[in-house]
Formats: sequence, C-alpha cells, structure tokens
Amino acid sequence: MRQKSSLWLSLSALRARLRLAWLDFRYPALRRRNQAYFKVWLGRLVLWGGAVVVGMLAVGFAQLSDLAIHHFRAMASENPWWPFLLTPLGGALCVWATRRWFPGAEGSGIPQTIAEMSRPEDRSWKPLLSLRIILGKIVIGTAAVGSGFSLGREGPTVQIGASMLNAMHRLLPGGLHIPRTHMLVAGGAAGIAAAFNTPLAGIVFAIETLSRNVESRMSGLIITAIVLAGIVSQAFLGKASYFGQIAIAGTDREMALAVAITALVCGVAGGLFSRMLIISSTSWKGRMADYRRDHPIRFAAACGLLVAALGYVTGGSSFGSGYGETRALLEGDTSLEWYYGPAKFLATLIAYLSGLPGGIFAPSLAIGAGIGHDLAPLIGQQDAPGMLLVLCMAGFLAAVTQSPITSFIIVMEMVDGYSVVIGLMAVSLLSSGVSRIFSQPLYETVARHMVARNGGAAGTGRPDAGNTPGAAPPG
Repeated sequence: MRQKSSLWLSLSALRARLRLAWLDFRYPALRRRNQAYFKVWLGRLVLWGGAVVVGMLAVGFAQLSDLAIHHFRAMASENPWWPFLLTPLGGALCVWATRRWFPGAEGSGIPQTIAEMSRPEDRSWKPLLSLRIILGKIVIGTAAVGSGFSLGREGPTVQIGASMLNAMHRLLPGGLHIPRTHMLVAGGAAGIAAAFNTPLAGIVFAIETLSRNVESRMSGLIITAIVLAGIVSQAFLGKASYFGQIAIAGTDREMALAVAITALVCGVAGGLFSRMLIISSTSWKGRMADYRRDHPIRFAAACGLLVAALGYVTGGSSFGSGYGETRALLEGDTSLEWYYGPAKFLATLIAYLSGLPGGIFAPSLAIGAGIGHDLAPLIGQQDAPGMLLVLCMAGFLAAVTQSPITSFIIVMEMVDGYSVVIGLMAVSLLSSGVSRIFSQPLYETVARHMVARNGGAAGTGRPDAGNTPGAAPPG
C-alpha cells in the first residue's frame, strides 16, 4: 500500500508539473505577468526592508549619542577641567580617523546626499554614500558628541539612510527600473523621520529639501519607506513626542506679536548663521583658512579648546546637541542664563568649522529656544514662554535651512504643537524670507559647491554640492 501511495503521489506531482509547463508554453503572457508581479514585490520588499534597517540604525545612533554625552557631562561635572583635555584630543582623533578611514563622512550629511543625487553619470569621485560611511558616521559622530562638541545626529542620519538604500538599490531586480535617486530620497527622508520620530516631517523633507522632481508613481513607495522607518523608531523609543507633551498657552494677540518679533529676530540671526556656515565651507580665505587646510587635525584640536572654554564659562550648558537644555526650557525651567543662546550659537559654529561628522538640526533648535528664552521677558511673556520658545525654534531652523515647511512640521510634531500650527507656519515662512536677504540656501549652496569642486556640472539636476571628500568642514 505504501508503494502504491508513493507512486500515486509521484504521478500526481509529475502531472501537476506537466500542466504548469503546458500553461507556461500555452500562455506566455501569464508567465510574463507573474514574473512582473514577482519583480514588483521583490523591489518593494527590498525598499521596505531597507527602511526598517534605517530605522534601527537611527535608533542605535540616538542611544549611543545620548549615552556618550551623558558620560561626558558626568565627567565634566566631577572635574570641570576634564573637557580641556578630552575635547581637543577627541576632536583631533575624530578628524584624523575620518580622514584616514572614512573620507566623505565629515559634515552633516545632507549636502553630501544632495550632491550624490546630482552626480553626473560621466563623472566619478570618491563615494559620499557607502556602507563604510554609515559606520564612520555612527562611530565618529558619537565620539564627537561624546567629546562635547555642539553637533546633532539628525543630519548624519540622512546620509546614513541614503547610504543604506543606495546599497540596497543594487539588490533590486534589473527590470524594475527604479532610479537610484528615488532610493536616495527615500533613505534620506526615512533617516529624518526616524531620527526625530516625526514621519510626516520626513515626507515633507523628501519633497522640500531632497528632491522636488519625484515622479508620482514612486511617491507611494517612498512614503511607505519613510513611515516604516518612523514605525521602527516608535517601536524602540515609544510614541511620545521628541520633546514630550509641552503646555503651550497664549492669546491670539500674543501670538501675532510673538510671530512678528520672532520672524525678524530669528530670520536675521539664522540668516547670518547660515551665511557664516556657507562661507566657511566654500569661500573662506585668510591665515586661519589656510591653517585649517594645511593642518586639519591641529585645527580641530584648537576648535576643541574653544568649545571646552565655552563649556567652562557656561557651566557645561553649551556641550552636546542641546537636547537636554531645550527640553528643560520647554518644561518651564528658566534657570539657564541669558547667554545660553549666544554661547550655543558660537559652539555650533566652532564645531562646524572643525570638520567633524555631525549636523546642525538639533543645535539650531537649541539656539532657537535660547533666543526665545531671552525674548520672553522683553515682550512680557516670561510667565508662559512655551509658545514663544516653539516659535523661535521653528523660526531659527527655517532661517538656517530655508526649508520652512519642513521646519514647522518638525517642531509641530516634536512638541505636539497642533494648537499653534498657524503661528508655526507663519513664523517659519517669514523667517525663511528674512534669511534670504542675508544668505543663500545652506544645503543647496554647499552641495552645488561640492559638485563643482569634484568636476561636475554645478547646475545639473537639483542644485547641490559640497567640497572634496575628506577635505571639507561639515555641510
């Protein structure tokens, strides 16, 4: 009986295979359609799987950075003189390691991503997106923050996400025809969504900052990848907003006054800040610029000394990304001195000049909160400064990046600030407009310079750029 049963099963399997072969021969269109479905779903799985990996990398980077700055602050509180040794030494070692093993990892990562998107096909330069750069961005970026430098991890996460999906692009089926630039947009925006725990801001960032030319047929895949990265971030970090639940109070009249003053002050301050960053990346000349070019490691050590001195004067508040101080201000802690905002401004500028891997998103939010902290008593809102703080955060970030929609959505999602969404929109748009009087768009200008210096056509595609990999300060 067993032999008959086994024989019957074998004949049934053979008959089924012959039937499939006949159908495949008789209906080639059905075969082609099945192959097409397989390729489409394989492409989707590759993209979505890459987005999940980006989310996990962003979470790991965030936890490492928080742990590093926590230990640094603990050491600095026990002995205020430690930063004068650790910060210069850490800065020098980070720059040396970046130039030795991870060229292309310096800077925030956003201009590098934009530059790769506009790389001419007939030109080749050292890659600005690779698996090696992911490692360098995380390791060196964590070490830089852990040395006390005023740098953020959000911009670097954009380059991490774009690098990951750039690598995943090679795994896509050949007949799917998904352009590499679409993968870079999805990866970079997924990085922002996961870093800030703000999926909506990631979608807007993809459209406003990375690319305005994404075809509608790809928008669904890109948005899904961004949301997946945000879901992974929430799974590990929770669903709470970046800065938690913030009480925001104020009348319509107070809102109008705050928007008008904030837009002017943050627009001017952010425009000048952006102009300084652009000059330091593209056209800085003089003895100091020559010294940075010829002795980048010594220059980074000198920057570390200045950062340590600022931290000593401010009681350590200027160290790190500024997340803790910003959250304290939003929660009503007014113990920070008036000079916190200006000191953070200088500390971030110095860190940018050093050439370390690190971004300016989180420090810009901290500077904006410091500006709001100083403005509150001047306009009579010191009793309930929450509204003014979030307006200044959005206004300064919009002025620096000249991406107003991304800026107000990031702040709105980070503080659960739907009650002041109109004010956030207004101050972001106005601050960005004021900033344009003083500066060109930061990321686009630096990226365009990067493409030009690498021999590309500076005006091709989306205007982007930077500088020669491994030889430039952050972007």
